[in-house]
Amino acid sequence: MGNSKSGVLSKEILAELQLSTAFTEEELCAWYQAFLKDCPSGRISLQQFASIYAKFFPDADPKAYAQHVFRSFDANSDGTLDFKEYVVALHMTTAGEAQRKLEWAFSLYDVDGNGAISKNEVLEIVLAIFKMINPEDMKHLPDDENTPEKRAEKIWEFFGKKDDDKLTEQEFIEGALANKEILRMIQFEPQKVKERIKEKKT
Repeated sequence: MGNSKSGVLSKEILAELQLSTAFTEEELCAWYQAFLKDCPSGRISLQQFASIYAKFFPDADPKAYAQHVFRSFDANSDGTLDFKEYVVALHMTTAGEAQRKLEWAFSLYDVDGNGAISKNEVLEIVLAIFKMINPEDMKHLPDDENTPEKRAEKIWEFFGKKDDDKLTEQEFIEGALANKEILRMIQFEPQKVKERIKEKKT
């Protein structure tokens, strides 16, 4: 997507990323330098992405979730992300605005990319989320969502769906915007990610 490999982030991409994310010019430039150091080709593979993602969750197993996040941002399905796709992925999973975040969350849950979500797909993502919750936090989960199966069931019931129903993007977004409980259950605790990102920068 036109990333320069000279070590300097192009003004166009910088301006675009400042508009579409919450990151400052300073943060973006620093991240670009680190990105090029880890990925001299200017592109990041799934394996590299998963290993960077894992640094934010030293006491958990984010591999499965990272794979789903990577898939949802690999816009051209070429198995790599360029710097722009990578930063948008970081932004959307930590600080994106509600509507856009939910559009992204829909693509995350739509595992097979067919434009609708099934109950099994919800369970697949929830299983990945549970691998990232540390044992201490797990103790504080309500009884009716303290396993992936229970949480997936609860989400599905909130949407008023039967087991073999499908969920459209519009239903998903409207349901989540109308119900903070759904919003909380479909995502990993983004606050913790934000805190870890801040820690990494200092």
